[in-house]
Amino acid sequence: MKIRVLGCSGGIGGHHLRTTSFLVDHDILIDAGTGVGDLSIAELAQIDHVFITHSHLDHVVSLAFMVDAVGDMRDKPLTVHATEATIQILREHVFNWLIWPDFSKTPVGKPFLHYSPIRVAETVTLEGRMITALPANHTVPAVGFQLNSGRASLVFSGDTGSCPEFWEYVNRISNLRYLIIECAFPDQELALAKSSKHLCPSLLMKELTFWQHPYPDDVGIYITHLKPGQIEMTMQELAAHGGSHHLQILQGHQWFDI
Repeated sequence: MKIRVLGCSGGIGGHHLRTTSFLVDHDILIDAGTGVGDLSIAELAQIDHVFITHSHLDHVVSLAFMVDAVGDMRDKPLTVHATEATIQILREHVFNWLIWPDFSKTPVGKPFLHYSPIRVAETVTLEGRMITALPANHTVPAVGFQLNSGRASLVFSGDTGSCPEFWEYVNRISNLRYLIIECAFPDQELALAKSSKHLCPSLLMKELTFWQHPYPDDVGIYITHLKPGQIEMTMQELAAHGGSHHLQILQGHQWFDI
């Protein structure tokens, strides 16, 4: 599995800042933030599956535009994999004919969009590629994802605050190679991080105490969802907290191979 980072920022504000989305091979998206907009029409038309962590706009905004742009070029609907709660939010608040057409019902007889509900711990297997929903703790129903090729796994936390259940699942992954975890705010925004159910450096360090990997140095840990204007401060605080973990900033256009 080849994973391309289309966007990993907690906001916009320059040509290098795109919100969360990852392209897996050529046909799967993990979230659909503004980074999807950099794909060509031909690339968009090849995407058959979108896995959504949660319903916040920075993770779903491009879903509406993508379906509209290439729906009539495809011979089957785009499948959106999300929890029942997230699907309900998308139906009621996005694809509701007021914000955007309900492409799960139109065009009549050949809709552009299909919803496929998932649950925590459920694995969807697509041509040998295994994608499993993991627990998350956010202000709306949310999950993270494990991407598993069989040879190696990448875990993406999605947006989350403290979530011991997430680490219970991660600790059972024997072939973990990459861990992408959010850290949205610097410590000066601790109260905001807690109320919005995000992480800041001090909270992330506490979360990592739940991680029990026998060979942590073999796992690359990447920080995502940093807020524009606070990136340098947050990474400096993470470095100061230090510990035994080597934390790297996730970059747009970065590639992972698992």
